[in-house]
Amino acid sequence: MRPFTEVLLLALLSSALSPLTGLNPARAEAPADPPPDFAACLGTLKTLAQERGVPAPVAETALSGIAPDPAVVPATQSQAEFVKPVWQYIEASVTPERIATGQAKLAEWSEVLGRIESAYGVDRHILVAFWGVESNYGAALEGSGIRPVVPALATLACGDPARPGLWRDELVAALKILADGDADAARMRGSWAGAMGHTQFMPTAFLRHAVDFDGDGRRDIWHSVPDALASTANFLKQSGWRAGEGWGLEVLLPETFDYRLADETTERSFAEWQRLGLKPANGSFPERAERRAALLLPTGAKGPAFLLEPNFRVILRYNTALAYALTVAHLSDRLRGAPGFTRDWPREDRMLTTEERTDLQTRLAALGHPAGGADGKIGPKTRAAIRAFQEAQGLVPDGYADAALLDRVRAADKPAAP
Repeated sequence: MRPFTEVLLLALLSSALSPLTGLNPARAEAPADPPPDFAACLGTLKTLAQERGVPAPVAETALSGIAPDPAVVPATQSQAEFVKPVWQYIEASVTPERIATGQAKLAEWSEVLGRIESAYGVDRHILVAFWGVESNYGAALEGSGIRPVVPALATLACGDPARPGLWRDELVAALKILADGDADAARMRGSWAGAMGHTQFMPTAFLRHAVDFDGDGRRDIWHSVPDALASTANFLKQSGWRAGEGWGLEVLLPETFDYRLADETTERSFAEWQRLGLKPANGSFPERAERRAALLLPTGAKGPAFLLEPNFRVILRYNTALAYALTVAHLSDRLRGAPGFTRDWPREDRMLTTEERTDLQTRLAALGHPAGGADGKIGPKTRAAIRAFQEAQGLVPDGYADAALLDRVRAADKPAAP
């Protein structure tokens, strides 16, 4: 749930994946009166909202008398797409039931999806995959984890010391939505992070990208499937979606492959990748061999490999978690009838905890391989640092972070005996 610029902290509402699943609504009951420090913070938020153009009556009505939601701040530490093994995350959402339901939705909404494709140039299978991952095609919108957005965002703005500015921005955007009349307080319900509707827009993303596709005068991503899907298509188009191109595909690598080339950032044409010995796991490469893609190995040399086209980066702008983006991409393929992955995941490997990933990054930097900070998230910079360490140690430089690698790094980072 971490977009690069716009959809910050999209919360997944799928019953299988959502960090809300384990929350007990009974425990989230608000006290009758907010604590003094929260009340003071609310006063500051009202002033800020008015300074940013929210009418005073709207800010006053929305923020008066609310109490902090005790469930939301702890939820910031339990986002599934960053803590589950990638295969568990994908398989929790790309199920036979989710595929079958998605294919039924494709048929049910075929006419609307056709008009959305014509208007925005975004493939219907990708749109329905987002819908399936974000809210299980709307089924999760009435779940126990759904809560009023304004109190949740106010709680985060006042209680999350890591990102108060982000939450203030989202809260002000939510108040502007109320002021614009696209939703009222009763309708504006969402995740613990304020993500709303069928495809889980954060309020700032709603203001930038939501559209009234059904023509009723309201941008209703909560109850109008056409509005929700068209808004998602508009977001993707504005984020650089390339019409007529896919997200990428699974590939098979030759036995002699140089794993230093799998840096997930260097793009080569499909023709170049083919000359390096890569083959599509299913189907064929795009007809236009000059199209470019980068190679990604989410679990190193032992798991599936993917060539990622520019549209994959657009999926990551919706949510920067790699597991999330692969889930949407794979579900879209399965909805169009493609088979599952050819290579299995290294299920016997133990994945690292957040604390262990942070330790790995710290130790890599100490060994002269800067990982771009120690935030506990394995991204391109950390994988590049891992490859550098692996190459120095005579290991396969595939950038894969697991328990065995951490043991090697810890051993290398031990001070020399006196």
